[in-house]
Amino acid sequence: MSTNERHGNLWHVGLAVAAAALYALSVPLSKLLMGSVDPGALAGLLYLGAGVGMWGYLGTRHAAGAKSSSRPMQRSDAPYVAAMVALDVAAPLLLMGGLATTPAESVSLLNNFEIVATALFARAFFGEHISPRLWAGIVAMTMSCVLLTLQPGAELSLSPGSLLVLGACLCWGIENNCTASIADCDPALVVAIKGIGSGAGALCVAMLGGATLPTFMPMVLAMLLGFASYGLSILAYVWAQRGLGAARTSAYYAVGPFIGVAVAWVLFNDPPGANFLVALALMAVGSWLSLPEN
Repeated sequence: MSTNERHGNLWHVGLAVAAAALYALSVPLSKLLMGSVDPGALAGLLYLGAGVGMWGYLGTRHAAGAKSSSRPMQRSDAPYVAAMVALDVAAPLLLMGGLATTPAESVSLLNNFEIVATALFARAFFGEHISPRLWAGIVAMTMSCVLLTLQPGAELSLSPGSLLVLGACLCWGIENNCTASIADCDPALVVAIKGIGSGAGALCVAMLGGATLPTFMPMVLAMLLGFASYGLSILAYVWAQRGLGAARTSAYYAVGPFIGVAVAWVLFNDPPGANFLVALALMAVGSWLSLPEN
């Protein structure tokens, strides 16, 4: 491998890890923002931040004369776009509702249930093959989620907050399959449409439910977090994938939930219990097994 190839490889690895880290920050930092922002309003502002930021990026790119190599959107894409936006209205509202009552480190791990949901919906509705290795990963991650969903205490009960997070992952699992149908379109345009459409929708639903907009600075911080954790993260992931391929990019991106757990522990200084540590180990095994086979 030449020096230029080695430097290019390191650059794409850095992009993959940056994408994982940016997304991982969304859960613990959202938990902090909930001190000054209603959870429902926060869900909408995060997506709006991603959408508005990506429109700005598209405008800057157009002004510079750069052209996308992706195909333009067509009328036949409309059902997938509509489903994507609708599901992304529900998912962040469920996630923020769950995060309001659930430790940030648990939510970071529960987010990996999105992998399970995506694979199962792809199998059920699109006929995609699930390898024995991926089935093993699904079992391990599901067992981890069961442990994280159990309510602490003597009696066996379920945590309502964790169930809301799992509901968000189910929505994202369906949405991922819709987005896959337009994967060859410009990713910045997809994020812009998703962010503005879903963010505005989630914000309207939250305000109809009694939520109010925060003051100026928390609003700006929420939108900046959305731009970084949702917008820039997706762009970095796509760029990394073009240099590393899907399998290697997924391998680096899989560290995201564990970065989120580490950041949550630092921010909230909340020692984990035995159940969480077992769930963490199961999720690590499940994440590794879910990586694409080379």
